[in-house]
Amino acid sequence: MTDRTQLSGSLGVGSIVFMVVAAAAPLTVIAGTVPLGIAIGNGPAFPATFALSAAVLLLFAVGFCAMTPHVPGAGAFYAYVERGLGRVTGLGTAFLALVTYTAVQLAVYGYIGAVIGGLVQNYGGPALPWWLYSVVVLAIVAVLGYRRIELSSRVLGVLLVCEVAIVLAFDAVVTGRGGPDGPSTAFLLPTQIGSGSLGVALMFAVAGFIGFEATAVFRDEARDPERTIPRATYLALVLIGAFYTVSGWAVVTAWGDAGAVTAATADPGGMLITTITNYLGTVGGDVAQILLVTSLFAAILSFHNVLARYFFALGGSGALPSAWGRSHARHGSPHMGSLVQTGTALVLVALFALVGLDPVTQVFAWMAGTATLGVLALMALTCLAVLVYFRRTQVDTRPWQTVGAPALGLVGLLVFLYLTISNFPTLIGGSTGLAVAIGAVLVVFFAAGAAWSRARSSAAVPAVAV
Repeated sequence: MTDRTQLSGSLGVGSIVFMVVAAAAPLTVIAGTVPLGIAIGNGPAFPATFALSAAVLLLFAVGFCAMTPHVPGAGAFYAYVERGLGRVTGLGTAFLALVTYTAVQLAVYGYIGAVIGGLVQNYGGPALPWWLYSVVVLAIVAVLGYRRIELSSRVLGVLLVCEVAIVLAFDAVVTGRGGPDGPSTAFLLPTQIGSGSLGVALMFAVAGFIGFEATAVFRDEARDPERTIPRATYLALVLIGAFYTVSGWAVVTAWGDAGAVTAATADPGGMLITTITNYLGTVGGDVAQILLVTSLFAAILSFHNVLARYFFALGGSGALPSAWGRSHARHGSPHMGSLVQTGTALVLVALFALVGLDPVTQVFAWMAGTATLGVLALMALTCLAVLVYFRRTQVDTRPWQTVGAPALGLVGLLVFLYLTISNFPTLIGGSTGLAVAIGAVLVVFFAAGAAWSRARSSAAVPAVAV
């Protein structure tokens, strides 16, 4: 008889990499983050910040992967933190993760509604409210998220290959043809990397990696978790970092160092499509616009799957209703967690629509800023938990994996966290008061999880399985 307290699946390294890279939405990052990083970050050297971010996150991944065999189950961050820092901090981390991933999903729902609306009008269609498109996307994601994970992984695989292919084609043409000033070298020069606002640049760059850490969430559905999860984590990070760095360089090269800053400042939202059109023609630009929509859809589906598994793990632990911790009898999926996540997203999208928030400047900007701050806090807590766990248990005494890399990763993450907090009003495009309010929401959710753990002794994060 099927154990309905466990998820089922046979995901290999490739399938998990597809899902976490899709969550990072590579085309969306190149279209949205790169122009902003060039315009208000460190100019033409911005691509270097992707490499710096990847280096810090690889240090984080060393300890994360070393601890993976000792943390069975689909809990990801909060399961690691519970093992290292205790039950109370673990459940606080779980609630923080819920609000963080909900925020990033809502950010993309706002953005995709605006992008689809603009695309429809561009081809002569009617002007409809952004939220109508968001709700249609939400319904499709709900169907895919309810079913067996392999279906989502196949959909994400196809979409990811398409969006990456158009950018790689652009990269290849730029490399062969060159730009007005030849290949850009700004990203190799320390003086250029440190120019402008490096803090803002790093803040934007690390936001592009949100989602890579979700490899551990799919542990129960992996074919061979102890090998698959570490390999998928490292491979996802390397691929994302290399793709962002090379493609960001191609965008700068296509305009020239000074021209890139001018173009990014004048039209950050349309810079990539214009650049691709210049190099691949009108058809290439049109295809890129369509693939930008599929990139956003892939990101939403990926984060939906992550959130559904968080609800599943918390239901199995007793922290949330136990029914949420039971898998579907036929699909082996966290169907109740998927339904809860669909309902939550629908309610919040409806609330944003009723209040009249702009889908890009408010929904996307505010929610993306919240997610960036939240995920950095989650990773810093996880790094600390890794150090404490191995120091206390001595189950693994390899110095680099259990002390050196996690310690360096923690330092790097704390620097990123400080830079993000310092520049948070810039990231969300709002006032200092709004920044404080958003930060307070994250703190309140963490505190609520910790308080719930103390109030309900049965709400412990399980030590062996979720």
